[in-house]
Amino acid sequence: MANDLTNRQNDLMDLGTGRFFNRLAHSFFDDAFQFPEFDDTMRTDIKESDQAYHATIDLPGIDKKNLQIDYQNDVLTVSAKNEQNTDERDKNDQLVRRERHYGQFSRQYQLPNVDQAKITAKYDDGVLKITLPKSANATKHQIEIQ
Repeated sequence: MANDLTNRQNDLMDLGTGRFFNRLAHSFFDDAFQFPEFDDTMRTDIKESDQAYHATIDLPGIDKKNLQIDYQNDVLTVSAKNEQNTDERDKNDQLVRRERHYGQFSRQYQLPNVDQAKITAKYDDGVLKITLPKSANATKHQIEIQ
């Protein structure tokens, strides 16, 4: 795993603009300038039982007021925005560096036969837990294979 992280930082064939500047900033500012890539956001686990779907989504550093959850047409949509402001000052309280980062992202999950009125969500310590109870009138139809 440590080898993968090293290779990701030193991959000379990866000339994408974002990664190029991340590597440049990494070498100049060490790790203080690194922010998570898009793939590192909204890691999700969804478990299904006979009664409900249970979604657990990791959203570290996101404030609860910046989250939005919506369920329409059998699709759960989770949206988040993240604003980070960093000020560094020297011993004389003079501004040395100021960084402002803003990001907005969302994910959608296809979860059919959910009773919309009974959906519940809880956000605690960077983890969003959503329970989507299945509709009572949902029927399973077994298809016979010939």
